[in-house]
Amino acid sequence: MSSQQIPYVKTQMLPKLLNQVLLGNPQLGNFYGNPPKIESFAEQISSKKKTFSLKNRQILVKGLHKQYNYLKPDEYTKMQIDSLKDKQTFTVTTGHQLNLMGGAIFFIYKIISVINLANELQKKYPKNKFVPIFWMASEDHDFNEINHFNVADEKLQWLQNTKGPVGRFSTRGLVEVYKKFSIAIEKTPYGKELKDLFNQSYISSKNLADATRCLVHNIFGKEGIVIIDGDESIFKSLFVSHIKNELIDKLSFNSVTKTNNKIKNIDKNFKIQVNPRSINLFYMKDNIRQRIVENEGIFQVLNTSLNFTLDDLIKEIDKYPARFSPNVLMRPMYQECILPNLSYTGGSNELSYWLQLKSYFDTSKVCFPILMHRNSAIIVSKKHLRQLKKLNLQVEDLFLSKDDLKTKIAKNYTKQNIDFSSLKNYLKKQFKDLYTIAKQTDSSFLGAVSAQEKKQINGLSKLEKRLLKAEKKKYSDQIEKALSLQKTLFPDGKLQERSINFSSFYATHGHDFIQKLKSEMEPFQQSLSIISL
Repeated sequence: MSSQQIPYVKTQMLPKLLNQVLLGNPQLGNFYGNPPKIESFAEQISSKKKTFSLKNRQILVKGLHKQYNYLKPDEYTKMQIDSLKDKQTFTVTTGHQLNLMGGAIFFIYKIISVINLANELQKKYPKNKFVPIFWMASEDHDFNEINHFNVADEKLQWLQNTKGPVGRFSTRGLVEVYKKFSIAIEKTPYGKELKDLFNQSYISSKNLADATRCLVHNIFGKEGIVIIDGDESIFKSLFVSHIKNELIDKLSFNSVTKTNNKIKNIDKNFKIQVNPRSINLFYMKDNIRQRIVENEGIFQVLNTSLNFTLDDLIKEIDKYPARFSPNVLMRPMYQECILPNLSYTGGSNELSYWLQLKSYFDTSKVCFPILMHRNSAIIVSKKHLRQLKKLNLQVEDLFLSKDDLKTKIAKNYTKQNIDFSSLKNYLKKQFKDLYTIAKQTDSSFLGAVSAQEKKQINGLSKLEKRLLKAEKKKYSDQIEKALSLQKTLFPDGKLQERSINFSSFYATHGHDFIQKLKSEMEPFQQSLSIISL
């Protein structure tokens, strides 16, 4: 591996709670299962094998073949799916929303993370087989979060008014996006390849779930990835008991509420990612996905005329399980009920809410997966690296605020001593002697000595700031270059991976870009990769 690595602690990109988990804070051990180490998977395999039935495996494989049917997958993909019937086969999973063209590039990092993890586990545990899974969040209904992507400094957006679970959305209207995308990349070396990818995935598919499956399969199918859509009736049949427990016993609400209180008692500065609702289920039908709420024994589907008694709702679950959709807190439970899964790979926000769920899983007697932080990266050109070297900066310096970056540049270039810390310390030592004299002569002078010390220190601080300001002005050209570079690698002040679509790099480097990422990333590393192209 040739990429540079920056420990997450130096980037300040992780929430405090997750950072403490990755550092192994013993107080937080009860909020996750086995730690994210390759040795932990032996115990995880044993635990999952005991709790996941052959019947569930058969239902899983049947549903996957149904979902893949329209793709006409190759023999390798069929073999990957069929292997899930075997009790020695396990999955490692990541998931994401159905963002257009994948959305921001960390979509790609997630998938590479589980592919590499499956390969590492295969070497470590050769008696088992490991299948990387991409879970499509097809039941989400926030269209505005997924209807756009950024390429060539342009935001391409899909506009339509359809409501309901996004996976069911027709791909009508994407021809206009395709035309704009084609123009944006037409002069690039791999522009035609990207246009074909968009066309095959989105224009030729009937809905957004099929389009996303096609996109991921076309990029990563040869790597063994299997894509699953949770919006499937036979999968929901495996989740019926948990749906009923949610309505009758408020199981997720009670468990997660207790966990949240425990987390806050450890450190009030730990952020609670998601607060549970009394009922963490949606009702889906036709073009609706609306919350279920209870009022005096009557269960209402918000913003509709649908009302149920508990008995009627139980009958509805038994007859139409696909109409019940878990929210963000119950979705992990659903996933672990239908997959022979060992680990979940996610970003910092995802893992933060997974940390709220361990007691819910324990109470439900469902095996809690190992939590893995996805790979994270900044892609830099060789030109960027030369510019950084010339400015005497490291990539990690670009995580500084603008003011701190300006100060660092000034201090890098100036020949003056613009840090007055030693002078301030010397002055404090002199005043320490004055305090001693004042106490021995007349203690009434102590206040006067203290005021004079403060005045002198403030004076030095003002002189220090004026000198720094002058040096910043003197090296304004270098500062502007550094700020420009920071803006390039942190567009709109965000991490690059949360803004730019993978096609921005693929257009120039083709599939070699994907292979480069795959070779540079390691599934167990706890650091940000700086990958040069």
